[in-house]
Amino acid sequence: MFTGIVEEIGKVKSIRKKGPSSMLEICAVKVAEGTKIGDSISVNGVCLTVESLKNGILSFQIMDETLKRTNLKSLRKNDSVNLERSLKAGGRLGGHFVYGHIDGVRPVVGIKREKIEGFIDIGLQRDDQKFVIDKGSVAIDGISLTIGRIFSDKMRIFLISHTLKNTTIFNKKIRDYVNIEFDALGKYANKHTVNRKVTEKFLKEAGF
Repeated sequence: MFTGIVEEIGKVKSIRKKGPSSMLEICAVKVAEGTKIGDSISVNGVCLTVESLKNGILSFQIMDETLKRTNLKSLRKNDSVNLERSLKAGGRLGGHFVYGHIDGVRPVVGIKREKIEGFIDIGLQRDDQKFVIDKGSVAIDGISLTIGRIFSDKMRIFLISHTLKNTTIFNKKIRDYVNIEFDALGKYANKHTVNRKVTEKFLKEAGF
């Protein structure tokens, strides 16, 4: 489990096909500290397991199914990625609970960047609307962000200078695709609502 607070921007050293999967190598400094083989690392919001670690280079095996469902398939040498180590028991939760299980990729459909603030618009599919709420949380490429406005076909995220300076979101362009993980609380709430009809009895049991 992660918090969506990016610790470091890593750089892709290589990504190559290896049998039914691919091997991804990322250069890191802070995230490499104290990391061991078998640890979980969030790479652009995708939970990956460290296969090997040597001289600040983290190696991960990525299954083809993961590549198909995320924007990791588009990575090239020297690309930047958001990195975060898994949350330690008793650690501070600065963002929101992020599981590293991507719901899909969505396009950047608008962006405005200035020195101290900006916003990014992310396109939404019809079924996404039930998971997004005004001022709710969402993880974009592993970054815990707050939804500022919701439109019929997109959501707008307002960005502060810290986010622009310390994540890869500053480099995003229109028509780039980002990994999306909707807030787990929203998904559970939706499932609960779908499975239970809102009746007079239900409302009374809920205290209304």
